[in-house]
Amino acid sequence: MRAIGVTTPGDEDDLEVLDLPVQDPQDGQIRIRVHAATVNPTDTAMIRGAYYRGDDVPPGPHIPGMDLSGVVDAVGPGVDRLAVGDRVIAVVAPTSETRGAYQEQIVLPAEQVVAAPAGADDAAASTLLMNALTARLALDELAVPAGGTVAVTGAAGSFGGYVVQLAKADGLRVVADAKEGEEDLVRELGADIVVTRGDDVAANIRAAVPEGVDGLADGSVQIDQTLAAIKDGGALATIRGWEGPGERDISVHPIWVFPAIGHTDQLDRLRQQAEDGTLTLRVARTFPAEQAAEAHKLLAGGGVRGRIVLDFS
Repeated sequence: MRAIGVTTPGDEDDLEVLDLPVQDPQDGQIRIRVHAATVNPTDTAMIRGAYYRGDDVPPGPHIPGMDLSGVVDAVGPGVDRLAVGDRVIAVVAPTSETRGAYQEQIVLPAEQVVAAPAGADDAAASTLLMNALTARLALDELAVPAGGTVAVTGAAGSFGGYVVQLAKADGLRVVADAKEGEEDLVRELGADIVVTRGDDVAANIRAAVPEGVDGLADGSVQIDQTLAAIKDGGALATIRGWEGPGERDISVHPIWVFPAIGHTDQLDRLRQQAEDGTLTLRVARTFPAEQAAEAHKLLAGGGVRGRIVLDFS
C-alpha cells in the first residue's frame, strides 16, 4: 500500500511515497481504508525528529499523521461497535508500530475510531478529532465554572477556534484574540469579546476584563506573556509542555492529547457536536497525498486558517 513518510528524520523535502505491507487487524482492532489525513504542526515536528531523544530514533520509515477519515475495510475479533463499510474518523498516535495516518490503510484500536460526522465530506471529517480533543482537554483542565470567563489566544487557529466554540457550549464568556482582518472570523466562532493579538495580548485582555480572566487557553504559544491576563488563583492551559512556574497562584496545565485518544465517549461527543453545528469543520486546502511536502511548506509559512488535508482517495 501507498504511504507518505521519511526513512530517517529530516525535513519536508525528505517526504517520499513509500510502499508498505498491508496489516490485518488483531483482537480489538479495525483496519481503515484512509481517504483523507490532516496536516498538523505536530506532524512537521515528527518529520524533523523532534519527539525522539538524542540518538534514540526507532527504525523507519516514520509516517506522520494524527487525524484521518475513511471507511472500515476489516474488523478484528472482539469488535462489535463498527462494521465493514462504516464511514469513520480516527485519532492516531504515530509510533514505529502503528505509524501515522499518512497511509492508504491503517490498523488501529477500535476505541480510537468513531463514526464520521453526518453531512461532512472526507476532507472536513478528517480535521476534527485531534484539535477538538486537545481543546476539550484544555477546558476540562481549566475547570472554569459556567458563567466564568475564559480567554483564548490563537483563536483563529484550529485548536483556538475549537476552544472558543466548546467554551461557549459550556456556558462560558469568551475573550479571544484576532489579528487585523480576522476579527469577524473569531466573532463568528462565538467570541463575546475580541482583542488585538500580539505581544501585548495580556494588556489587551485586561483592558477588556479588568479583573482578569478565570482561565486562559494559550493556542498562540505565548506562554508567560499571557499570565498577566489571568486573575489571581486562575489557570493557564499550555499546548507545548510548558509547566511554569506560574505566579499569583496561577496553576499551569500542560495538555497532552495522546493519553486521551482512546476515550471513545469523548471522541463520539465531539463527533455529535460537529454534526449539530456546535463545532465548525474548516478545510483550508486539499493536496493529493503525493504533494505532502508542498502541504507542509504551506503550513510552515503560517497564516493558514482551517486545516490542510492530504487526499488518499
